[in-house]
Amino acid sequence: MHLKHSLGDVYNTAPPTQGVISLAIIGILDRLNIGQYKEDSLEYIHLVVEATKQAFAIRDRYVIDPAYMTIDPQSILTDEFLAPYVAKVRLDKALPWGQGKGPGDTIWMGVIDGEGRAVSFIQSIYHEFGSGVVLPRTGINWQNRGCSFSLDPQHLNVLAPGKKPFHTLNPALARLKDGRTMVYGTMGGDGQPQTQAAVFTRYAVFGQAVQQAITAPRWLLGRTWGQSSDSLKLESRFAPEIIDGLRKLGHEVDVIAEFDEMVGHAAAIVRDADGIFAGGFDPRSNGIAAGF
Repeated sequence: MHLKHSLGDVYNTAPPTQGVISLAIIGILDRLNIGQYKEDSLEYIHLVVEATKQAFAIRDRYVIDPAYMTIDPQSILTDEFLAPYVAKVRLDKALPWGQGKGPGDTIWMGVIDGEGRAVSFIQSIYHEFGSGVVLPRTGINWQNRGCSFSLDPQHLNVLAPGKKPFHTLNPALARLKDGRTMVYGTMGGDGQPQTQAAVFTRYAVFGQAVQQAITAPRWLLGRTWGQSSDSLKLESRFAPEIIDGLRKLGHEVDVIAEFDEMVGHAAAIVRDADGIFAGGFDPRSNGIAAGF
C-alpha cells in the first residue's frame, strides 16, 4: 500500500493487515495540516486520536481479506475517499467511537544496509504461545490469528473456507522527498497505527530526532490485555494541562505509568541521502538500535 504524503511516499502492507489504516491516519493528519500545531501539544494529541477514530471506522467497515473486500484497498488512500473522514474531525470536541480490535503479541525489526536497501519486518504468533499447537517434527509453534474471525454470519470478518483472517501486523517504510529512507514500526495490536503515527509525525513533520520521537510520551486509544476499557490511556509524563485539556474535549482519559509498554515497543532507522544513519529504540522495551 502506498500513501502519497506531502513529505514523500509512505508504504505499508495490504489487507488483510491494517497497514492501509496506519497510512490512512497519516493521510488524514496530512490533510489536516498537523504541522501547523505545536509538537506534542494538546491540539496535536487530540487530532491524532481523532484521526485514529476515523481510520478505525474505515477499518471496521471495509478491511478484511482483499478477496472479500467491496472496494479497492488502495482507493482508501485517495483524496476523494479520505475527504469525508477528514471533515468529521473536530478540533473542539472528541467524537464517540466503537471498540478496538484489542492487543497483539508481536515484535518489529528493521534494517538498512550501507547501499540503502531497507527492510521493515514484523512477526507475531498472536497471544503469548500462539495457537499452542506445535507442527510435528519441526518444533514450529503455529500462530493463532484465526481467532480474529467471527462466527456471526452478518459480521464483516465471518469465518469462511480459505478466507484469510484480518490481523493487525503492519511494518512501515517511508521515502521522503529529500532522499531520506525511514523504516519504523512497533508491536501492540490497535496501538500499532497510533504509535506509527506518533513516531512518523514527530520525526518527519516536526523534525524531532529519531530517538526523541520514540522516547517522548505516548498514548493508546483502546483496550489492553485483561481490560475491557476502550479509554484513551496517556503516559503520566504528559503535562497535567494536556491531560486535563483532553478530558475537557470529551476524551475518557486514564493515566498510566511514565514508560508503559502498553503503548508499544517502537523503533526506527533512518538513512539520509548522504548515507548517514540514525536509529532509535524504545526504552519501554528490551530492544536495541545497532550499527556495524
